Amino acid sequence: MRQFIDFLGEHAPFDALAAADLETLARHVEVEYAPAGTVVIEAGGPPLDHIYVIRKGAVDMIDQGQVIDQLGPGDVFGHISLLSGLPPPLATRATEDTLLYRLPDPRPLVHDPKLLHFHHYAALAARARVLQDSALSSGQRPVSTSLRPPVWVEPGDSLPTAAARITDTGQSCALVRTPGGLGIVTDSDFRRAWGSAARPPGTPVAEIASVPARTVPAGTSRALAFVTMVEHGVHHLVVVDDAGQPVGIVRAIDLASADVRNPLLIRRAIESAATMDQLTDSAALLPATAVELAGSGLPADRTGRLLAAIRDALLRKIIDFTPVPGDLAWSWFVLGSTARYEPLPGSDLDTAIAWPDPPLGTADPAGRNRDLADQVLRAMRRCGLSPCPDGANASNPLFSRPVSDWAAAAAGWQRHPEGDRALLLTSMVADRRALTNLAVGREVTEHTLPKRPPHDFLAMMMRLTVAVKPSLGFVRDFVVEHSGEHRGELDLKRRGLIPVAAIGRWVAVVTGDASGSTRDRLDRGRDAGVLTPDEADSLRGAFDLIYELLLHQHVAAIRAERPPSRHLDPRTLDPLTRRYLRSAFREIAQAQADLENDWAHRLP
Repeated sequence: MRQFIDFLGEHAPFDALAAADLETLARHVEVEYAPAGTVVIEAGGPPLDHIYVIRKGAVDMIDQGQVIDQLGPGDVFGHISLLSGLPPPLATRATEDTLLYRLPDPRPLVHDPKLLHFHHYAALAARARVLQDSALSSGQRPVSTSLRPPVWVEPGDSLPTAAARITDTGQSCALVRTPGGLGIVTDSDFRRAWGSAARPPGTPVAEIASVPARTVPAGTSRALAFVTMVEHGVHHLVVVDDAGQPVGIVRAIDLASADVRNPLLIRRAIESAATMDQLTDSAALLPATAVELAGSGLPADRTGRLLAAIRDALLRKIIDFTPVPGDLAWSWFVLGSTARYEPLPGSDLDTAIAWPDPPLGTADPAGRNRDLADQVLRAMRRCGLSPCPDGANASNPLFSRPVSDWAAAAAGWQRHPEGDRALLLTSMVADRRALTNLAVGREVTEHTLPKRPPHDFLAMMMRLTVAVKPSLGFVRDFVVEHSGEHRGELDLKRRGLIPVAAIGRWVAVVTGDASGSTRDRLDRGRDAGVLTPDEADSLRGAFDLIYELLLHQHVAAIRAERPPSRHLDPRTLDPLTRRYLRSAFREIAQAQADLENDWAHRLP
């Protein structure tokens, strides 16, 4: 029996149990032998009342005839069915002669079942099974399933005529063709223009239409259409066919069930706030919104985009409330994860500003701009957005410059990348997105993102790109913190997200295109030949897995009213997720090694 006790005690979910509990479990072990090719568990069979631990050999996990994972000694399987009470979602087949320990449900056998560390995944697995068959999966249906027929008005129609046309058809908007392109006019446009007496009734409807109208292809998913609405602060989208012709209208109310409506409501509350107190009250809804989004069934990357859109709206409103003289004309940038549309609920908000070069003979408004930027940062804190604790803030002279100074600094960083701050600041420049005064923002981007980066600069940047290694040990274990309050835990952000984001940033610099998310950049890297298709796919998968784990970490912290953490105890993961995470780290490490050895031959 000693071999049972020693083996179980070395592996999750049993490694935190007391000696007496291990001895109890050992007495219930049944040894089974599965020759190669044996199907140990049938998918869709009766719910299990036992679990298996692999002592020797290996088994394949099979989903609809396709092998999706392989488990080895120490790994547990069967627990998803046992703990969820659902039929086994996956088949399990021995890939070689395999020795198994079979155990009954261990929870009633031990003194503290919470010490069994696979309980976390049981909830996720049950949730995934429910989502697969629930109404939430409707978010993946094309938006064309929710269309309303378009209502058309003529550009010269008066406001009363156009409003009557909309009312008669029972719709809330109409389309109009204008010289500037397709326009849309909504009932809220009428309320602002006609109802408030801002425009006379005879005003042609084309004058109050939004041109160009926001459009999406008919094949766009409902979930992505909803994200688009929140990102742009609109409640109607025009759905177009392959030829770009309108085929219908989709409204926010058609897409947003109670569990995902909150992002539009909070954005509307932010944009309609008339005072700082009202804005603070609106911002207080943001943590609850993050919790709702994480539980709504949206993919994690879509949740990140929604959070970024709400943060953008909040920062813009704070800037609107800051009394800025007209001669300053600053452009605010968000940096880092928010700029890449992938913040976590507890992420800091890094910022920068730029302003046009002052006319010759006039004073540079740097001091005034930085003082005003400090007011914005204080208001951000009041609204629950934390400025960067490491100094990447718009009040810092390093991150607040006139356009020519940004250009000169970027040129200097590229000529002398060996400087202490050069590569770090270049990375900040690559992860930057303008929120206000977009003309100045574009000018800064044109001057600072290198068109043909020098070879020495790229070589130094590659060293920075691969400097942070994933948390992968030599054999099976993760590299965890060895001391301090996070001893025994993984730093998922530093050892997981940051290495992949760094490769995406490398692609942005090499291709000269810093737009979009890390996932978008990886796709561009594949298309440009900077990454192989396998590298791009594996890095995207690794990023998605780690981002989702961190997202749920932050949401759990919000629910428990404690500070969010980027650290995770790997023992709280079930064997399957732990194996996926190890595989993700291996893929990241392999991509880093291949890029470091071959980057110069991949340049466009």
